[in-house]
Amino acid sequence: MAKAVKLADIAAVVGVSTVTVSKALSDQKGVSEELREKIKQLAEEMGYQPPSTAKKFASKKFNIGVLVRDIYLDKYASFYWQLYQELTKKAVSRGCFTILELVSCNDITTIKTPALVQEHSADAVVVIGAMSREYLLKLEAEAGVPVVYMDYYDNEREVDTVIGNSFYGSYMLTNYLYNMGHRDIAYVGTLCATNSITDRYLGYQKSIMEHNLEIRKDWIIDDRDLETGMIDPDKNICLPKEMPTAFVCNSDLTAAYLIKKLQKEGYQVPTDISVVGFDNYLYPGICDIEITTFEVDISEMARRTIHKVLKKIANEKYTSGVFIVGGHLVHKDSVAQR
Repeated sequence: MAKAVKLADIAAVVGVSTVTVSKALSDQKGVSEELREKIKQLAEEMGYQPPSTAKKFASKKFNIGVLVRDIYLDKYASFYWQLYQELTKKAVSRGCFTILELVSCNDITTIKTPALVQEHSADAVVVIGAMSREYLLKLEAEAGVPVVYMDYYDNEREVDTVIGNSFYGSYMLTNYLYNMGHRDIAYVGTLCATNSITDRYLGYQKSIMEHNLEIRKDWIIDDRDLETGMIDPDKNICLPKEMPTAFVCNSDLTAAYLIKKLQKEGYQVPTDISVVGFDNYLYPGICDIEITTFEVDISEMARRTIHKVLKKIANEKYTSGVFIVGGHLVHKDSVAQR
């Protein structure tokens, strides 16, 4: 288990005395509101636990159930597999263990209760990725423990979730293509299949609008089945009759499939057509071109998620609702100057 954070650790970072940190955390007088908020935020980020909470947690190692759709871990090691691994690392660092359970399309259709909920084997549940609202409502009703989401949110109800900045990432990628001289830019991703795919489209759309470019319906290209979420490049990815000079893809995997399809049609990437992805994660060997992409800070996503989980287990105050984690562009070999 990682070493417990002490008042002195927080004081050293802020540059104040431990007395000042103690006053700030216990809402005593003698500390400005600005400094109080700074200390409280830092204490939360560092995982500080009051002595009473620390003693209570020290005697128990919590099991955190993790639910992921099997299609997200099928065939290739995926972004979600990487996300789960980071979540496990952060859980272990806080003295917890994770229990992974895969959820099938049939489980969601029949609204089957996960085994880890039926067997009461988890002290909290983390759901990674999109599943149907009906399935998740039943899960929350039957879980009997805190539920926190990753890479998913619900626009009709408030849930505790940690997501990457899909909108901003795609916006930046599209801006980058524009700055590289591209004016005919398409988007690849089945709209409304997941929140992140739609958000990435909206980031693309904002950039297109700001640069006074045309948003063409034939340049909004599906990549997966809307019902199952499965990506079938031969069936779903259809190249338009009039080709753009660049594609913004909702994931690196979709970008890899698109590049293979373009190569089969005789196009060279990036000489003829440029392609960008999202996630900065692709299983080795899937694509022979390094894909320019946007990398979300998944370590921070995992840390924030475990923080929310432990706060909810302890019934302590925490920042509820949606927490958005940033990222950065990663320049590779799939984009050329136009």
